[in-house]
Amino acid sequence: MTDQEEKTTAARFTLAAMAKTLNRPVMVLQGLQARFALPVGKGACHSAAYLAFLRTIVSLRRLHVAEETLLKLWHLEKKLLTLLHVDSTGSPTWFLDSCGATTHPRRRLLLSHYDMGMELKSQSVQLGLNFSEAAPELFDGKEMGEDALRVLGQYLKLFTRIQSEISAEIPLLQAACRWAGRLKP
Repeated sequence: MTDQEEKTTAARFTLAAMAKTLNRPVMVLQGLQARFALPVGKGACHSAAYLAFLRTIVSLRRLHVAEETLLKLWHLEKKLLTLLHVDSTGSPTWFLDSCGATTHPRRRLLLSHYDMGMELKSQSVQLGLNFSEAAPELFDGKEMGEDALRVLGQYLKLFTRIQSEISAEIPLLQAACRWAGRLKP
């Protein structure tokens, strides 16, 4: 990890600083925190990963992906990560800690950026992974109605829909940028 990456990773942000960075009012970010059930702190307590998550949400909203769709995707991601026992780190932001990571983009979930270890389109998950040291459950997840492959299938269906919405929006954004270029002083 380079010195710059370490500084960025260790950086802490206030809500006001994140609002300025994202060019959004503080109230908009507070609304996102509430609707996405994000941990809220005071002062400069938000990590670079937290900011990266909010940047992803704001960017997707700029691409006209509905917030309701993003909320559904977020719930599916958190459910999938829980089924894979990724939440064993003890961090209150365990579901955000991979945000901003850029290596292996085809293997990462869209919102949390968690690296699944294989390309998502393969619709496969290395089952049996358990990153926690907790005692095993009496019944496995499938017997309790929770199946990581089923959740992954739901995730991929919604993710594909988001990709097609973004693809339809790109030509419009390019045309808007060309038009806006004429307005430069």
